[in-house]
Amino acid sequence: MVGFLGRRIGQGMVVLLLISLVTFFLINLAPGGPSAAARFESTAEERAAIQKQLGLDRPLLTRYGSWATGVLRGDFGATLSGGQPVAPILRQRLGTTLQLGLAALVLSVVIGIPLGIITAMRRNSVLDHSVNALSTLGMSVPDFWTGIMAILLFAVTLKVLPASGLADMSAGFSLSEWLRHMILPAGVLAFVMLPNLVRFTRASLLEVLGADYLRTARAKGVREGRVIVKHALRNAFVPIVAMIGLILPALLSGSVIIESVFGLPGMGRLAVDAALGRDYNTIMAVTLAAGFIVILTNLVVDLAYTVIDPRIRHD
Repeated sequence: MVGFLGRRIGQGMVVLLLISLVTFFLINLAPGGPSAAARFESTAEERAAIQKQLGLDRPLLTRYGSWATGVLRGDFGATLSGGQPVAPILRQRLGTTLQLGLAALVLSVVIGIPLGIITAMRRNSVLDHSVNALSTLGMSVPDFWTGIMAILLFAVTLKVLPASGLADMSAGFSLSEWLRHMILPAGVLAFVMLPNLVRFTRASLLEVLGADYLRTARAKGVREGRVIVKHALRNAFVPIVAMIGLILPALLSGSVIIESVFGLPGMGRLAVDAALGRDYNTIMAVTLAAGFIVILTNLVVDLAYTVIDPRIRHD
């Protein structure tokens, strides 16, 4: 296990290095730059002065080396627009994105896995066809449209939930206020991710429901609920966990649109604003943070395999 962890950590560091290299060179080779955001009437001399002030007149490899050295010290540089340190901004925005992503993941798991089990047990029933229809709808409808419709229904028409923003925690944490502000964006994001989890749980469970060891358990008088939960679901859970691992990166990418629709100050909106403002340091920080989260979740999923199925070993 120690050797496996060492190899995976080493692979993760190489992947992060490649992500930083590719992202850095692509955004710097793209047309324009931070000086392109200057006033239209700016002269060539003024633009050159902006380039020099931001240090963008140095060779590309030199700039990458300086940036990478700073990252190793925990310094992601400063925003090119306001000169503020990127690291505190990233930590604040990352907290919002993690809240949204974890809330959507919990909703997806709590609703998706039971629905997948029920539809597998009642195959070809009215419930099965209804859930499949809803799953197809969730996979087909764009998440920004779902978000807008949810705002119109729950915030504008029914007026039971806020349309945007986070809960005000200046007077202390309030779970009810946090839920009121988070349930709508997290619910929309979960609605987009739910179909994959429901369909995958259903398919995985159907593969093991006809196995010989389940018939043996039933012949011994084991209750059907125990047969499903302890025997069938446990053997079908490894691919389900793999699916959850694939959902986590999708939650990060989906949060870009959801945060924009619901006005949440998260990492997704930070990435969009940084791209529009040609803010190289912020783009690099967001990309590196997203890569780290994906690598970490994949490692956690691989370790979860050994807990679910003791036959799986990482040497």
